[in-house]
Amino acid sequence: MSRVGKYPVEIPAGVQVAIVNGVVSAKGKLGELKYTLTDKVDAKVEGSKFSVAPRNNSTPSRQMWGTTRALVQTMVKGVSEGYSKTMEITGTGFRAAVTGPNLVINLGFSHDVVYPIPPGITILCEKPTSIKVSGMDKRQVGQVASEIRAWRPPEPYKGKGVKYENEQILRKEGKKK
Repeated sequence: MSRVGKYPVEIPAGVQVAIVNGVVSAKGKLGELKYTLTDKVDAKVEGSKFSVAPRNNSTPSRQMWGTTRALVQTMVKGVSEGYSKTMEITGTGFRAAVTGPNLVINLGFSHDVVYPIPPGITILCEKPTSIKVSGMDKRQVGQVASEIRAWRPPEPYKGKGVKYENEQILRKEGKKK
């Protein structure tokens, strides 16, 4: 039995959730997100609560019960508050800046890394060594942050590279004489 799926999703003021032809749409101050329901669950909106129930007692139905509830919860939070990830750049001469529709990062390569900012995502560089990725889609924010980090992940000896704000880097001891 799902421990997540049995609790209804609270819909905050200013967010509208509707189900039309098996598509759940959440509309809020930041925009609109949609999710197509599977045929394994039933969903309904009652006042300011969204609830999901499995169609039968099969394992796939019970799995999609909790998954659907969690995805709708992230949609509701995304259109009302949004999501963000902050990253730090460590290393001599490593820096980032937003120029027009691109993020330009200097990571010690012979060239600058130019990353085009996808639609629906906002990237801010308040300091040259800080990158803040924000948007309403949690999956897309995480994907963009992961792609930026993949250019130069932190290395274990000096910690140089791009890391998430609260990430702990396991440091190794260097060579001994």
